[in-house]
Amino acid sequence: MQIENSTRHDIAEIFRLYEIATNFQKTKYSVHWPKFELSLIEKEIMENRQWKISINGKVACIWATTFSDPQIWEEKNLDPAIYIHRIATNPDFRGQNLVGPIINWAKTYAKENGKRFVRLDTVGENEGLIRHYQKFGFDFLGLYELSNTDQLPAHYHHKPVSLFEMQI
Repeated sequence: MQIENSTRHDIAEIFRLYEIATNFQKTKYSVHWPKFELSLIEKEIMENRQWKISINGKVACIWATTFSDPQIWEEKNLDPAIYIHRIATNPDFRGQNLVGPIINWAKTYAKENGKRFVRLDTVGENEGLIRHYQKFGFDFLGLYELSNTDQLPAHYHHKPVSLFEMQI
């Protein structure tokens, strides 16, 4: 298993995994990811904020990170944190609990960058996902109505978010 930055060569696979994840979300939940813009993914790759787990040369999982997330975390954004977004797992690797290696990596990455928290969010009140993230050590902070979603993807508009954090 190898964790590294995604590259431009991964863009097609990133979009394939997002499409698979979105289609799965549509079968289970009322909220699902919109189609993401190519420019967003290119920017994350250029800024070394798009990541992947590779297993035996195959992309097993992807996610994005940022050190600032003010529209979701509002006043808590002032805390030194790494924020994880859009975890999508290749169906060939489902059930392997890849969130565990992501969290272990994120704790180390956060420490290396002077951060005290690892945070993530999900739209809506997905009880299974809440339990899943708690299993990996996240505190569920509750469900929050965001005050300004203008610059956020469409799935955040008019929906509450579940916030999670882990102090390191």
